Amino acid sequence: MDQYVDGNASLREVMSSYPTGVTVVAASERADAPFGLTVNSFTSVSLTPPLILVCIGQTSTLHDRLIASDYFSVNILAGNQGAVADRFAAEPSRERFEGAAWQVGTFGVPIIDGATAWLECSRYELLEGGDHTILIGRVEHSAVTGRDALVYHRGSLSPSR
Repeated sequence: MDQYVDGNASLREVMSSYPTGVTVVAASERADAPFGLTVNSFTSVSLTPPLILVCIGQTSTLHDRLIASDYFSVNILAGNQGAVADRFAAEPSRERFEGAAWQVGTFGVPIIDGATAWLECSRYELLEGGDHTILIGRVEHSAVTGRDALVYHRGSLSPSR
């Protein structure tokens, strides 16, 4: 029989038991001023029209800039990009792209080199979700590289294979 540690586990503890992919959500106010953050609350919403969502913490220093952006990218990190995930989660926001390899996408948003896949999205809708803002994006352009993905599970990052 399974052992239960606590019948009232926090939602954070419960959700850390659910493996997720890891993304960097990014935008740019100018071609030379990209900004982004690590996000693992990401999912598809609809195939027709093609919609995805990401959840952005309202206390994030980039929250207001990101939700005000007309376009943004979702970069699904590859299994060997744990350092990229850490950098975009911890570094001061102005330093996250320093030394990072990236390109400007079709819609002027940052595309991180080496990602397993990426999407360029236009802002479709914003919803309040407790202490997060749910940013729904319409997928305007996307690509898949076929690399294995980075996975977050129980507080650790690891390749999907």
